[in-house]
Amino acid sequence: MIRTGTTTSLTSAPRTWCARGERARRVCVLHIVLDLNAGGLERLVADLVRRVDPARFDSHVLALRFLGRNARGLEPASRLHVAAPLPRWTMLWPRPLIRQIRELAPDVVHTHSGVWYKASLAARWAGVPRLIHTDHGRPYPDPLGTRLLDRLAAGRTDVIVAVSAALAQQLVAGVVADRRRLRVVPNGVDAERFRPRLDDGGLRRELGLDPAAPIIGSVGRFDAVKGYDLMVEAFARLRSGWRGAPPATLVLAGEGPESGRLTALVEARQLRDAVRFLGWRDDIERLLAGFDVFSLASRSEGTSVSLLEAMSAGACPVVTDVGGNRAVLGPELGHRLVPPGDAQALAAAWMAALRDGGGERRRADALAARRRVQERFSLDAMVRAYERLYLGDACADLATG
Repeated sequence: MIRTGTTTSLTSAPRTWCARGERARRVCVLHIVLDLNAGGLERLVADLVRRVDPARFDSHVLALRFLGRNARGLEPASRLHVAAPLPRWTMLWPRPLIRQIRELAPDVVHTHSGVWYKASLAARWAGVPRLIHTDHGRPYPDPLGTRLLDRLAAGRTDVIVAVSAALAQQLVAGVVADRRRLRVVPNGVDAERFRPRLDDGGLRRELGLDPAAPIIGSVGRFDAVKGYDLMVEAFARLRSGWRGAPPATLVLAGEGPESGRLTALVEARQLRDAVRFLGWRDDIERLLAGFDVFSLASRSEGTSVSLLEAMSAGACPVVTDVGGNRAVLGPELGHRLVPPGDAQALAAAWMAALRDGGGERRRADALAARRRVQERFSLDAMVRAYERLYLGDACADLATG
């Protein structure tokens, strides 16, 4: 069992740490994250370590806080570790993290959003040959303090990955001085796992809704940047202008620091019976099958994993035109984009999707969404791209023997 502050493996098998200097062996990749709890970043890291070629790569995950839900079932694919406590002074000298990285002796450290500055500093002091960072999304505009710290981290990172072209431009504008270090690797999802399923009315029965009730759904982290407050405001406008029965229901699956505020906002807008909070769910595939529309009201995005999953599952998307969302939808679905921060525009876009004369256009867009993910956002393509980055000059000899 894992103990906070140790590098004890979750498995009972003997530990086999990386030991650089050998040839004809697997490349050891250490992912450093805040945690693997709830969110698209966390699901993506879990999918990545599951899918990399185990004959060529030895995967480890080091969480700076705790492991969390997305670590479940990862033990066969990756060694899992929790970092020793890191006091404030470790921003200058992260000695406990340096020691743990040295013990693991990875060939590659792959950091992810939220840990870049401290983890990159520790990795360099630990003598790691190759450092890769993936930026999964940033606030827009970036706070000055964050930009300054990330500029320092960028200077000691070999390859910086943006998950969308729009995010790459934001990094170039404020963080990454050397464009040659920057790559774009769009997120990918498992199109077989997230495939269209027949909606048998199970979600409506679970929620006690009329079988004909339209459902607008969203899955995500309840954080200010995700704009769920705007979504509630837009839904209040939609309901006030709704004619006929049954009215639409807003279903929100997720959790996060904005949960309490969102609950209070729903109460204030007298939407208690119209907005359903589902909390964390392990059956996202089933939920998506019950949504008539999948929506995001984000103020900023990289490439949303939740959006890719919903589109892969055949849900009609209605999302704000921020970050990588336009590239995900593509020209065929561009009419489903709405301006960010505009509750009235979001409500109007929902109404157009739900009242399109029998839903033919909505169903056609759902099919187009599925094709878009299959053609452009394959999980396997994403994994192969990261494998090529791991096999950079510093590690190529390890892979070829």
